[in-house]
Amino acid sequence: MSTVVGTDDLLLVTLDTLRFDVAAELAAAGRIPNLARHLPDGVWEKRHAPGSFTYASHQAIFAGFLPTPAAPGPHPRLFAARFTGSETTADGTFVYDSPDLVTGLAAAGYRTVCVGGVGFFNGQGPLGTVLPGLFQESHWEPEFGVASPTSFEAQVDRAEQVVAGLPHDQRLFLFVNVSALHQPNWFHLPGATRETGDSRATHAAALEYVDRHIGRLFAAASSRRRCLAIVCSDHGTAYGDDGYTGHRLGHEVVWTVPYAQFFLPGPVRAKDSR
Repeated sequence: MSTVVGTDDLLLVTLDTLRFDVAAELAAAGRIPNLARHLPDGVWEKRHAPGSFTYASHQAIFAGFLPTPAAPGPHPRLFAARFTGSETTADGTFVYDSPDLVTGLAAAGYRTVCVGGVGFFNGQGPLGTVLPGLFQESHWEPEFGVASPTSFEAQVDRAEQVVAGLPHDQRLFLFVNVSALHQPNWFHLPGATRETGDSRATHAAALEYVDRHIGRLFAAASSRRRCLAIVCSDHGTAYGDDGYTGHRLGHEVVWTVPYAQFFLPGPVRAKDSR
């Protein structure tokens, strides 16, 4: 990352509330082709979330603590604040002298942009301003939120507008918090009703919905130059597993999340014909 930062654009996508088991099953079954084509070897990496709900997890992520590989460590981090004695800061880590990654990237010349989704990014009240307040530019509308059946399409529309409005030489750190997986998600499964409510199946249908549109986000993020994309969940959620429902609790389906990082190649420039 110490060589990527300053050269490439950066895209961080949190698929809010996405369970690892559902993500892995859909990738294996060919049901999320637009995501799977970018996953290393076509599979998600299994990781542990840094928090059990959105606010806690994103506070950690924005401090440089991305989901941790689900194996004994220590595991070198991509990003880290300068901290004496850190066991996860390695030679290739991008080290910043600020309390959070977003501010650190801004200091490195990036335009930092948040396209929010769930309520912690809505700017409606003091708590909803904390996370988006880290960014130089933040966007949220009701159409981006959990109650909208077309939330991700609206978020991608806004991301495209953001990228189109930037000078070509301006590096970009674009963060998108995808709300579609979060409850309520019953409306993504044909035949489901408000009365039957959310289920593991509607959660899977929501991921398929996201997959149908994420290609546009990837195209926008890499439209000016190569882009490093990090796509992950911030935490999972329970649908009756061992009697549990929801998250902000210590169940395996909440702590285990999918993760992937990959480069999106930039546009191919025509060679000088002289």
